[in-house]
Amino acid sequence: MRLTKYFLPVLKEEPKEAEIVSHRLMLRAGMIRQQASGIYSWLPLGYKVLQKVQRIIEEEQNRAGAIELLMPTLQPADLWRESGRYDAYGKEMLRIKDRSDRDLIYGPTNEEMITDIFRSAIKSYKDLPLILYHIQWKFRDEIRPRFGTMRSREFLMKDAYTFDLNQENAVKSYNKMFVSYLRTFYRLGIPAIPMRAETGPIGGDLSHEFIVLAKTGESEVFCHADLLEKNIPSIDLDYDGDLSKIVDDWTSLFAATEDVASEEDLIANVPSDKRISARGIEVGQTFYFADKYSKPMGADVTDSNGKQVSVFCGSYGIGLTRIVPAIIEASHDENGIIWPISVAPFEVILINLRAKDDECSNVCQDIYNKLKKANIDVVYDDRDQGAGAKFATADLIGIPLQLIIGPRGVKSGEAELKIRKSGEKENIPLENAVQKIIDLIVPNRRDKD
Repeated sequence: MRLTKYFLPVLKEEPKEAEIVSHRLMLRAGMIRQQASGIYSWLPLGYKVLQKVQRIIEEEQNRAGAIELLMPTLQPADLWRESGRYDAYGKEMLRIKDRSDRDLIYGPTNEEMITDIFRSAIKSYKDLPLILYHIQWKFRDEIRPRFGTMRSREFLMKDAYTFDLNQENAVKSYNKMFVSYLRTFYRLGIPAIPMRAETGPIGGDLSHEFIVLAKTGESEVFCHADLLEKNIPSIDLDYDGDLSKIVDDWTSLFAATEDVASEEDLIANVPSDKRISARGIEVGQTFYFADKYSKPMGADVTDSNGKQVSVFCGSYGIGLTRIVPAIIEASHDENGIIWPISVAPFEVILINLRAKDDECSNVCQDIYNKLKKANIDVVYDDRDQGAGAKFATADLIGIPLQLIIGPRGVKSGEAELKIRKSGEKENIPLENAVQKIIDLIVPNRRDKD
């Protein structure tokens, strides 16, 4: 992609409405635009990041055996009346009527609808276990939307739902999703710590929030320092095996959100030299709630004895539009964003320092073509602007690698390579530039295989 052909409305001035770093940088980098309070358009650069986040999440859900579908944003209110949540959910749920005066809601979550889909099709224990998921826009009418897409009213969410015959199998499914989340956040470049959490309006008695530590986090969290040094399970992980050891290994080291810690005082069990108190951003949450929805909604199956039993369920959410600012909060400097390669909008930016110089432009065009042929996600800054403006844009939008070509370098047969994260620079032969980029990018993509 050439920047002269791209839509990148960067801002030079600091946006006054932005309270935190990620909101400010997303606006300045031309990633989003506010349309109303808590409602945003995702502009091309931001949407590209969002799509890469979605791809990784889908790959890891599929790896864990979940099956993707798509449910509507609008839901019949009667489903929520069946579960008892229509009146209990509160003003955060947007309630509307269609032209026939039927009650609808703009879904804040999908437990009722997925249960309705399940009960209409699954009648026997032989069809269990089952994991269904989708990625869909949702709406919660926050009383005070703030921090950009970190706490917006409309948001993109992955929600998965597990259905099992009994509690033992339901816990196995919970563990499967737990491990899937560890892998997902590792690949996204934001190691997320699983914290014991309250279940809130979703219900149930087992829940973990996955928290990214950041100074601007909304919640105070407590954890054992060793959690920060954990590694994800093996890349060859067998989801059909026993995952309880992996889950136990993580949860044996105390981690909890503020409410749980204050209520149970579990932090006292952690050695004082290992205690961490920090701010955190929630990017996902897992819930096990047994038959909270299946029982009142009649989601029963026939067991091996021919008896009708309610299925045991769980739900598992990841906020895609929260993950993007969370990455920025955890990875930025005074000049802009620093993207992990796995979700960067582009993996390398090719900077032509003299766009009107034919020799310089010919060299850039050749490198650009070779990088595209090698399946490197490259953006070419071919704008007729000064070097300072081009460097500032490259730093602001956070592309991991910057390959800089100028007239002097062309004459000497060299290009300058800058690593955005470290600021490290080196001169490399033009003839080796493409292979050097490939060698730096491909091993760090954190692909699924």
